[in-house]
Amino acid sequence: MYKFEITDILYQPNDNVTISFKDLSGNYPKPKAGQFLTLSFTFGEREVRRSYSFSSSPAVDEPLAITVKRVDNGEISRLLHHKVKVGDTIDVLEPQGLFYYEPEQEAERTIFLFAAGVGITPLYAMLKTALVAEKKTKIVLVYSNGSKERTLFYEELNAWQTKYPERLEIVWIFSNSKNLLHARLNREYLIRIVQQHLPENRAAIFYTCGPVFYMDLVRFTLLGMGFPDTDIRKETFHFPEEEEDDDEREEEEVDMSAYDITLKFQGETYPLTIPYNKTVLDVGLEHKIKLPYSCKSGMCSTCMSQCTVGSVRMDYNEVLTDREVENGRCLICVSHPLEEGTVIEVM
Repeated sequence: MYKFEITDILYQPNDNVTISFKDLSGNYPKPKAGQFLTLSFTFGEREVRRSYSFSSSPAVDEPLAITVKRVDNGEISRLLHHKVKVGDTIDVLEPQGLFYYEPEQEAERTIFLFAAGVGITPLYAMLKTALVAEKKTKIVLVYSNGSKERTLFYEELNAWQTKYPERLEIVWIFSNSKNLLHARLNREYLIRIVQQHLPENRAAIFYTCGPVFYMDLVRFTLLGMGFPDTDIRKETFHFPEEEEDDDEREEEEVDMSAYDITLKFQGETYPLTIPYNKTVLDVGLEHKIKLPYSCKSGMCSTCMSQCTVGSVRMDYNEVLTDREVENGRCLICVSHPLEEGTVIEVM
């Protein structure tokens, strides 16, 4: 655990706030562009963690910063919007996340960034990184919002485009536009944008962040255009319960058995009994094991582990590929054992 001091609070359009930090420990690992920061708060004996993408770039001389959208019923987002102040200290974990961009100075390619609303946050860090740390890469940002006035980083992005006019193209999409064909991203519009900016050698990679339906539109359209799935990366900004179908969930068969498992972590071995209605992480934390976790929703990679014996089922998975799951990888925040004697090693 590290300690950050809040050095600046900047209120942004559309109920967003950017919070800048100073690393009080002096040895916080340098995040990769697109990764997220996990904040830890203690209320009595209850610990609450929340993760937010860095909007700052490791390639730019700027303080570490996150941008947070206010959620009406969000315990931590409301705290960050209304109660914290400059000078406060916050416990944080090291940077995490598999959704990131690593620059290559001599790379010649086009990066397409598809963002909707606050999904711009990690992509903004990537955009700045690619422009500053690379010389030849071109960037096409396709950015959807309700209106110009509600657009996060609108002025900042225009400033970057002015600074790099030959390398940065921004396609602004506002749903209040009078041109209904360009008011929302759709399949035909997306294909036209990509075809217009795609280099002849098709050297391109794609990043998308926003609601699931938005990212599905981007991904399936790009797959239909012949781009490989490995070149299409996404980051999810939602919690799975927002999209579950309660009727379908009730019809699923659930194994209601409790299983004894072995959990291996940091050289220690822990025998645990996991009831059907709790995850491996839930029980581990109940036993005071300092396990790594962040989202508790299967949306980040913080608790990624390896099932070496037996098997598990996951309630939700937005991180691991089908092949990784077949090979035993799991996210213990959403994992339930399916066999007696299952062994899980926390990575």
